[in-house]
Amino acid sequence: GDYDLANTKYLLVWACDPLSSNRQVPNAINKIHAILDKGTVAVVDPRLSNTATKAQEWLPIKPGEDGALATAIAHVILTQGLWHKEFVGDFKDGQNRFRAGQTVDLSTFEEKHAHGLVK
Repeated sequence: GDYDLANTKYLLVWACDPLSSNRQVPNAINKIHAILDKGTVAVVDPRLSNTATKAQEWLPIKPGEDGALATAIAHVILTQGLWHKEFVGDFKDGQNRFRAGQTVDLSTFEEKHAHGLVK
């Protein structure tokens, strides 16, 4: 399969430069420009890459801090209940039980198409 770029509203490009290094650069250029027209492209990369120059958002992270940023993003998504519940799944009673420093009882969460969120 391929990425569903036709329906993408927010593209997060992390530590790569698809406009310069994709195996099909012209195809990547067309697809990213289509996303720019209808949505947002954000780039996380210490380098001001070709893709970063075209993106609406560029986060020039310090090398080696990717893990901390990814963990912080996951923390906000989980503790604030911002995940796509219809796709990922949700707590059986609708109450968000994700808390910093605590584990989640597996029996309280019903996964749908994504697996391993509470494990």
